[in-house]
Amino acid sequence: MNLKLSRLARRTTLAIALCLGTGLTAAAEKPRAGDHLPGQELTARTLYQLLLAEIAGARGQIGLSTQLYLDLARNTRDPRIARRATEIAIFARNVEASSQAARLWLEIAPDSADARRILSGVTAGGNATLADVQVQLARALATHPERLAQNLLGLNRAIARLDDKQAAQAMVMRLTEPYLELPEAHFARAQAAMIAQDPMEAMAAIDTALGLRPDWEPALLFKAQVLQHAGAADEAVKQLEAAIARQPDNRNLMVARGRALVGAKRYEEARAEFRRLLEAAPDDRELLFAAGLLALQLNDNADAEAQFGRALAAGHPEQDLIRLHLGQIAENRGDGTAARQWFDQVGQGEHRAEAVIRSAQSLVREGRLGEARRLLQDAPGDPPARRRYVLAEAHVLRDAGQHAEALDVVETALRASPDDIDLMYESAMLAERLNRLKLMETRLRRVIALKPDHAHAFNALGYSLADRRLRLQEAEALVARALELAPDDPFILDSMGWVRFRRGDAADALRHLERAYRIRQDPEIAAHLGEVLWSLKRRDEAERIFTEAQAAHPDNTLLRDTAQRLRAK
Repeated sequence: MNLKLSRLARRTTLAIALCLGTGLTAAAEKPRAGDHLPGQELTARTLYQLLLAEIAGARGQIGLSTQLYLDLARNTRDPRIARRATEIAIFARNVEASSQAARLWLEIAPDSADARRILSGVTAGGNATLADVQVQLARALATHPERLAQNLLGLNRAIARLDDKQAAQAMVMRLTEPYLELPEAHFARAQAAMIAQDPMEAMAAIDTALGLRPDWEPALLFKAQVLQHAGAADEAVKQLEAAIARQPDNRNLMVARGRALVGAKRYEEARAEFRRLLEAAPDDRELLFAAGLLALQLNDNADAEAQFGRALAAGHPEQDLIRLHLGQIAENRGDGTAARQWFDQVGQGEHRAEAVIRSAQSLVREGRLGEARRLLQDAPGDPPARRRYVLAEAHVLRDAGQHAEALDVVETALRASPDDIDLMYESAMLAERLNRLKLMETRLRRVIALKPDHAHAFNALGYSLADRRLRLQEAEALVARALELAPDDPFILDSMGWVRFRRGDAADALRHLERAYRIRQDPEIAAHLGEVLWSLKRRDEAERIFTEAQAAHPDNTLLRDTAQRLRAK
């Protein structure tokens, strides 16, 4: 027999065995509890439909496979086929078929907890009402006491597709009300609260869970996550250290402490923690990967390279991400050839576009702009990847001072995708550099129309007007809107400071610029801050800002020109 045909036959026979328990498949898996099996004989027609459905799925025709299984489930009324139809429909991301199959499955096997749970999850993303979902989940919790703890822990997964996270949290609160003597109920409440961005409620619930089951590892780990999310990474470390003192051999808690140390930016301590863990498990690929990331954070490229190499050899699942890091390390030491060899090894997955762009940037650093452009132009990819390549080509041209050529590249791409926000924003920024203000404003206003919460579009337009002393009142209104959308963005704060300075209020300008510079020591913010200080006769402070910023950014044109202009007065 042909080898491929033989394998297909074996796979199909296995699929049938998993679906039918009578006739030719008496050796199939044992029926699940709650599955009421029909006295169904395996007819030639049923066998043919099963074969057809499996072959369609194997060939990637998931829609056809879904429909065939759904028809077969309706005809046979077999819960195992209904289960299979549901699984295939979910895999195909066909919400309507998933809902039909899951409802049929529950109709055939009304006591099946799996059917009820999956139906709740499917309908949570479809057209069912919240009340329908809640009834299904409440029934699943009440009718299977032997699985109550497990089902409570799965509640948030079952309703993960609900868009309204506050409504989902309220539902979890109601569903867990009868079971508050169980720590799993409070754990579910804590999870729902975190998903709904309510860390205080999450902390209260997880503390209650730990009160009912002290030193419960999942709750301890979750509490540490809640603390880190709330910005209390040092407290998370403290809590984990107390738990480790009570459970000194708990490796999961030690790993969590290492991660919490990273969250607290205590990188050397975190590195020491992961090194201790590696002594006990030198081939642990996750620990090796974490150690590599920490070494990279600490600018220890040699150690990072060694740890990433070991993680790669140990079969870490993030092979392509590791290759990206190894390429960057080679680039950092000036070995562009080795860097590009690593980037070239990145497969056709989610990291491929990043690898191509980094290879192009590496070529540019060697003065090979033409080769970099050809690499970006010729690289295959889906539309999102192609857009990234266009933007990367525009950036390398912009950095080379070829702004008009960069604008041509973006404008060509825009003709094919006229409402692409990223391309429009890039076009506007390039037009601004070329002093094509009408094109810049047209593009930015279109971005704002399509995405009214695009803070940087408001900011860019407002700053450009203010910098040219045009329509200052309107410029301030635009930047004020940007600041409402992103109140802690240092560049928007800088823009507001510059607008206020242009409008004659140096004192208020200084307030915004000092705050911006505290957040980010950017050379252009330094240039604006220095100029405002100079205007306020605080020249010693201005000189200090200029000197420090120029030492860190000696090639910044705006900073250099501003300092020279003011000193020449």
